[in-house]
Amino acid sequence: MSRRELAEAVNTWLWRATGKRYSLDAHTIARYERGAVRWPGEHYRAGLRHVLGVEADAELGFRTTSVASAASDRPTLDLSRFGAEVELGSGAREFVDRIVVDSPSPTSVGRVDVEQVRATTTALAAVENLFGGALAGQAAAAHLRWSAGLVDARAEQVVKEALFEAVGNLAGVVAFSAFDSGNHSAADDCFRFALWCAGRGRSWALRAATLADMARHAAYLGNVDDALSLVELAQVRADRLSGTAQAMLSSLRARRLAQLGRVGEAVAEVDRADAHFAVRRPEEDPPWLVYYDDAEHQGTTGRALIPVAIAERDPGHAAERLTAAVRLHGSNYPRSRAFSRIRLASLTMSVGDPVEAAVIGCQALGDATSLRSRRVVGELRALDEAARRRADVPDVADLRHGLTAVLGER
Repeated sequence: MSRRELAEAVNTWLWRATGKRYSLDAHTIARYERGAVRWPGEHYRAGLRHVLGVEADAELGFRTTSVASAASDRPTLDLSRFGAEVELGSGAREFVDRIVVDSPSPTSVGRVDVEQVRATTTALAAVENLFGGALAGQAAAAHLRWSAGLVDARAEQVVKEALFEAVGNLAGVVAFSAFDSGNHSAADDCFRFALWCAGRGRSWALRAATLADMARHAAYLGNVDDALSLVELAQVRADRLSGTAQAMLSSLRARRLAQLGRVGEAVAEVDRADAHFAVRRPEEDPPWLVYYDDAEHQGTTGRALIPVAIAERDPGHAAERLTAAVRLHGSNYPRSRAFSRIRLASLTMSVGDPVEAAVIGCQALGDATSLRSRRVVGELRALDEAARRRADVPDVADLRHGLTAVLGER
């Protein structure tokens, strides 16, 4: 039997025997096998004995542990060797992977649980914005695995819907972290889970935000047509979305239209994004839209206008918006500032003054130093390609030297 099959068999037997539902899972079975849990609850031991056809807990490998013997099993510090180097007996990652903290999900949830998920999501999103997806992704995924167990617990309907929305928002943070660090399959799965949560929670706002992030992911992977379809799907029932959400979606649609060469439509969509943004009411926005402020709007619409600027050989409005984004981005969003500055450098390098572009590019390198983001690396490579065509300019040659050093480390 697989671990999952064993867990399901035990849960089924317990339900028939007691009339109560239990939630033993494959992860817990694995912890039993490793000895991380030495003495499960009586119900689970009884279920395992029945399913596996044994009479004694000892035949399952379980041993009751007294307080005294448990204390004797704990590692102790030899004070006579205080200060000596500790040996792990394995690599650090392998050693830490064996550490499991048992924290079963509750059988019923309330508003406090919803608030805890929201607070956790806010903290993880802050880390992801500061340092990129590589650092935040693993921690966020662990929180998501635990939080996903909450949606199966008992709750009032209004709490249940709020919980689905909160867990879906957390799934979106995990998805974007995975996307940012190049784990595209994991990103796809998390986006799907977030979309499922949005449906169960009846949250049009979360649905739109998730589809928008899925569109960003699709475009990054080169599926621009799919990305445009996802954005337009997110705009369905726009009357249920805030002005900020509508501005965000219009700016994304403008970017996709520009990528497809539909320049006139892209410019018109930027105008619509500006109109929505002008009447937005931030106090009405859900928590996952807090990032879309004036700086983000300028950066996103500026990026959408880059193809127009290149076609017209004039940095124009695109450069103005990207410059404003760099100036407006606060310390909480260094990655967004880095994106805007790198794109401004690439645009200026392509159709503007290469010396000015080199100055901006060197500043962008400083922004990117603390970030662990595959997307940032991709933008730096695009800047390097633009700089290669102007390598005869000494300042540009110096920039390329710096780019080579940074990209070599990634």
